[in-house]
Amino acid sequence: MLEVGLTGGIASGKSTVAAMFVTLGAHLVDTDLLARQAVEPGGQGLAEIVAAFGPGVLGPDGGLDRRRLREMIFSDPQARARLDAIVHPRVGELLARELAHWRAADPEGVVLVDVPLLFEAGWAGRFAAVVLVYVPRAVQIERLMKRDGVTREQAEAALAAQMDIEQKRGLAQFVVDNSGAITDTHSQVRAVWAGLCALAGAASSR
Repeated sequence: MLEVGLTGGIASGKSTVAAMFVTLGAHLVDTDLLARQAVEPGGQGLAEIVAAFGPGVLGPDGGLDRRRLREMIFSDPQARARLDAIVHPRVGELLARELAHWRAADPEGVVLVDVPLLFEAGWAGRFAAVVLVYVPRAVQIERLMKRDGVTREQAEAALAAQMDIEQKRGLAQFVVDNSGAITDTHSQVRAVWAGLCALAGAASSR
């Protein structure tokens, strides 16, 4: 099985591109979903977050108030590191289970692991290849302002918290430019999929 990292910048349309790959036959593992599972109510992960950040991170339903937590860690690198130390190991365990499942279910297939901050987390080396969903920074800002109803300054601050998209572009093995027409994106996805299938075939024949 070929294990491929899928990443992108804010407002790049990564979820749309991921769905296109799934339609072509890829298996998808969403680490955002795994992160939510890692901090479900009643679990040790959530208990450790409350111990580290206080009961104010809980919503009325007893679950994690993600917006409140993001506000707490946004401009505090030490707080972000504390959160990562709690969540990342649990996500890693859940990811290992998912990958083991797909290795058994489809040994010659391709699994895409959606990791929003793949390069920032130092995860690129975990995968046979990385696919980046790319749009220029100016497009990111405009889309983010429209999507989230934020100001230009807020959008720029959000982008500043991530690695620059052009730097990511230089690190990825495959790039899907999602700044144009959806038909163009489809065409690029099909081309990348052909490349991934070729890699998977080469790997299975060894």
